[in-house]
Amino acid sequence: MKIIIAGGGTGGHTSAGLAVAAALQRHGVADVQWIGSRRGIEARRVPEAGLPYHAIATGKLRRYWDWRNVSDLGLRVPTGYLQSLRLLRRLAPNLLFATGGFVALPPALAARSLRIPIVVHEQTAVPGLANRIAGRFARRIALTFPVAGDDFPSDRVALTGNPIRSELSGGSREDGCRLFGLPTGKPLVYVTGGSQGSHRINRTVGAALGPLLEACQIIHQAGDNPETRDLEWLEAQARRLAEPLRRRYALRPYVGAELGHVYAAADLVVGRSGAGTVNELCHLGRPAIYIPLPGTSGDEQTANARLAEAAGAAVLLPQVSLTPERLLDAVTALLANPAELRAMGERALSLAVPDAADRIARLILEAAAP
Repeated sequence: MKIIIAGGGTGGHTSAGLAVAAALQRHGVADVQWIGSRRGIEARRVPEAGLPYHAIATGKLRRYWDWRNVSDLGLRVPTGYLQSLRLLRRLAPNLLFATGGFVALPPALAARSLRIPIVVHEQTAVPGLANRIAGRFARRIALTFPVAGDDFPSDRVALTGNPIRSELSGGSREDGCRLFGLPTGKPLVYVTGGSQGSHRINRTVGAALGPLLEACQIIHQAGDNPETRDLEWLEAQARRLAEPLRRRYALRPYVGAELGHVYAAADLVVGRSGAGTVNELCHLGRPAIYIPLPGTSGDEQTANARLAEAAGAAVLLPQVSLTPERLLDAVTALLANPAELRAMGERALSLAVPDAADRIARLILEAAAP
C-alpha cells in the first residue's frame, strides 16, 4: 500500500496531514509520501518527520482581483498540475489524500486524470474552494464539523473530526515556563497569529504591552515579516518597559517543537481562528480569545470561532472591534475568573474528536481498497 498526502501552505493543513501519516503507519502502511509547495511550512516540517517529500509549483486561488492571479492561475497552477501528473505516474500510489487548500488542488486534479482514488479532508466549518472542487470527484470526504448545504454529496461524507500531532499532547506547564525563562506561578497568555504572525494582533498587543504584563506573563509568537517589521517594533516596545515587566515577556518569531509545552503552560490563548489553531485548542482544552482573520474564503475563521464561542469555549473578538483597550479588557476579565477559564477549557474538549487521525486513516484504507 502506498499513500500520497497532498497539501500544506498553512500549519493547520500540515499538522493534520502529519497526524494522519502517523496513523496510517500505525495501521501498517509503510510507504507514505507527500506532495507540497516549495516554500510552505510543510517543506520543512514533512522532511523533519521523516517522510519523502516532493515539491511542486503552487498558486493560490483568489476570488478577487489581484495581479498575482495572472501568474498563479496562468502559470503556477498548470505547472503544478503537470508536475503532479509526472510524479503520480512514477509513484503509482493506491490513493491520494488531499488535506485541503490551494496546495492540494493540482495533485488532486492530476490524481483524477490518472483515476487514482482521492479522499479529501475539510478542516473548516465553511468548505474552501479547493475542497469544493476536489470533493466533486473524491471517493470520500472527511469532515471536521457537520457542513450544511450541498457543497459535498451526502453519501460520500464522513464526520471524522480533525487530528492533531501526538507530540502536542505531552506538554507540561513547568517545561513551558522553563523553556521561556518564566515563573510558573503567574497567569500565562500565549499570543499567536499563526506560523507567519499577524500584523494587526502584533501591533495591538504591543500597544497594550505594559498593562497586559501587569496582569500576566506572555509568550508571543510574532512571526518575522520583513515588510511589517513587527518583530523589531515589538522588541523596541519591550525595551521601554521596566525590568520586572520586561522579564514577563517572551517574544519569538516562531514556536516550533516546544509548542506542546507552551499550550500546557497557557491559561489563555489569544490568536486567529484558523482550523488548525481552533482544533489544537479544542483537543487540548485551552480557552481562547479568537480574532478571526477577515476576508478569508466564506469567512471561515469567523465560522470556526463562532462554533467555539457557541459551545462556551472561547470569546470572539472581531478584528473590526480590536483595540488595545478592548483586548486588555477581555484578557483581564477572563484571567480574573480562573473557574470560568477552567470551564471554558472543559467545554473546548467537548468539541474535539480524540481519535480523528485513526478515523481518517481507516477511511483512507477503505477508499483505497480495490
